[in-house]
Amino acid sequence: MKKLLSVVTGLIFMISTSVFAEEKLSIEKQLVGIVGAISGTVKTETRELKAGDKIYLNETIVAGAGSGTQILLLDQSTFTIGEDSEVVMDTFIFDPATNDGKIVASVKQGSLKVISGLISKKNPDSLTVEVPEGTLGSRGTEFQTIVSKGKTDTLLIGPGKNNTLGMRPGAVLVGNNLGSTLLDNPYSMASMTKGKAPGQAKKITKNQLKKFNKKMKALRVAKLSPEEKKGKRKEMKKQLRKELKSMGFEKEEIKSIIKENIQKDKEKKVAIKKERAEKKKAKKKKAKAEKKKNKKKKAKKVDKKKGKKKKATKKGSKKKKATKKGSKKKKATKKKATKKKAVKKKATKKKKAVKKKPAKKKKKAVKKKVKKKKKVVKKKKPKKKIKKKVAKKRKIVKKKRAAKKKRAKKKRRKKK
Repeated sequence: MKKLLSVVTGLIFMISTSVFAEEKLSIEKQLVGIVGAISGTVKTETRELKAGDKIYLNETIVAGAGSGTQILLLDQSTFTIGEDSEVVMDTFIFDPATNDGKIVASVKQGSLKVISGLISKKNPDSLTVEVPEGTLGSRGTEFQTIVSKGKTDTLLIGPGKNNTLGMRPGAVLVGNNLGSTLLDNPYSMASMTKGKAPGQAKKITKNQLKKFNKKMKALRVAKLSPEEKKGKRKEMKKQLRKELKSMGFEKEEIKSIIKENIQKDKEKKVAIKKERAEKKKAKKKKAKAEKKKNKKKKAKKVDKKKGKKKKATKKGSKKKKATKKGSKKKKATKKKATKKKAVKKKATKKKKAVKKKPAKKKKKAVKKKVKKKKKVVKKKKPKKKIKKKVAKKRKIVKKKRAAKKKRAKKKRRKKK
C-alpha cells in the first residue's frame, strides 16, 4: 500500500510539474506581435531578430548603436524601438472579439515610439509604458519617449484637440508618486527626473525634435533602403493573417482589420502632414510679419539717425559759422593787437631817438630858433614914418588925459 501511495504521489507530482512547466512555457511563449522592419543588429536574450520574426511576452528587445526595429502588435499597435535601447513587453492581454485588453511595456534605456491600436481605442487608459522615473499613460495617440541617465523626456506627436479629420484627440499622462502632467497638444513635451514631480508641458524646440528624430534615424534609413521590397511586406501581411486566424478571426474580419489599419495610418499621415503644413504656413506668416516689423524698425532707426545727423550737421554748421565769426574776430583782434604793437614800437623808437639826441643839440636848436626870430623881428623894424605916427598918437593920448584931469578938478571945485 505504501508503495502504491508513493507511486501515485509521484505520478501526481510529475503531472503537476509537467502542467506547471506547460503553463510556464505557454506564458513565456505567448505571442505579442511580429517584427515589421529592422535595421542593424537587434537581439533578444536568445536570438538575433529579423524582419518577420515573432515577438513573445517578457522578451527583452535590445537595439544596438545605429540600429532599430518596428514591432506590429496583435491589436494593431506599433512599437518602434530606437538605437541604444532596451524594451520589455511585460503585459499583453487582448480579446479580439471585444477588443478588451491591457498592454504594459517597460523602457530601461533608449527610445520607444508608440502608436496605439484597438486596445487603447476601446479603453484609452489600458496602454502604459513604465520608465525608471515614473509611468506614461497613453490615451489613444502617438508619442515617443527617451530614457537617459536620471531623466526621461516624453513627446506627444498624435492628433490634438482640433484636428481636421475629426479623429479622437490623444493625450499622454506623464506621472509618478510626486505628481503628474497631461500632454494634450501635439509636439508638446515634459521631462521627469528622479525624486521630482514631472515638469510642465512645453512646446518642443527644433534642437529637441532633432534629438527625438535622431533616435529613429536608423529605422527610417532601413525603410527607405531598396532591400525592403514589396515581397517582404506581403510576407509580413501573410504572417499577420495567420496569427489573426489562429486567434479566431475570419477572412472578412482580417481583411477589414487590415484595411482599417491601413486607412488609419494614411489618415494619421495626412493629418500630420496637414498639421505640419499649417505650422509651416503660420511660421512663414510670422517670419514675414517679423521681417516687416524689423524693416519698419530699421527704417525708423535710419530716419532717426538721419534726423540726428541733420541736426548734428546743422549744429556743426552753426558751430562752424560761430567758429568762423570767432576766427574773424580773433583775426581782427590780432590785427588790432599787431597795430598797437606797431604803434608802441614806433613810440618806443621815437622815445629812444629822442633820448639818444643830446641836450646840447636841443639847446643849440632853441638858440638857432631864437636867433632866427630876432632876425625876423629886425627885418620887420618900422621906418621913420611909423615912428612919427606913434609919436603923434602918444601926444594925442597925453592931451586927452590932461583934459580929463582938468575937468575932474573943475568938478571937485564946484562941489566944494
